[in-house]
Amino acid sequence: MPPAPNPAPPRPTLTALAPASIAKPFARYSHGVEVPAGHRLVACSGQLGIAADGAIPEDARAQADLCFANIAAILAEAGMTLADIVRINAYVTDRAYMKGYMESRDAHVGTPPPASTLMIVSGFTLPAFKVEIEILAAAV
Repeated sequence: MPPAPNPAPPRPTLTALAPASIAKPFARYSHGVEVPAGHRLVACSGQLGIAADGAIPEDARAQADLCFANIAAILAEAGMTLADIVRINAYVTDRAYMKGYMESRDAHVGTPPPASTLMIVSGFTLPAFKVEIEILAAAV
């Protein structure tokens, strides 16, 4: 009989902050997320939708999915996963790319959803880039 797999490391019990005195979030994100004391934090630089071989997908959703794949690889280095994200700052170069980004975000983040900001910017280092995502993650 093979040995039992190692259990997943415990995840912090995050608290979504949603004061009744302000409007509800416009999408699947939290106004704030409280991280309990004693947890490790990882700050991830903005990731662009570029593969290891330099390929850049044309589609904004595909770029966002690649951003999250790159973030997942970075978090894995610290023993974390996308479920440990507590804060996202995301940037798109056109309002038309918001939907693809938001679909990707919603497919990749845990519950409660992280605090999140989405900004429309004039561009990135290469015109082919449509999405950039940076995160903050927390784990025990």
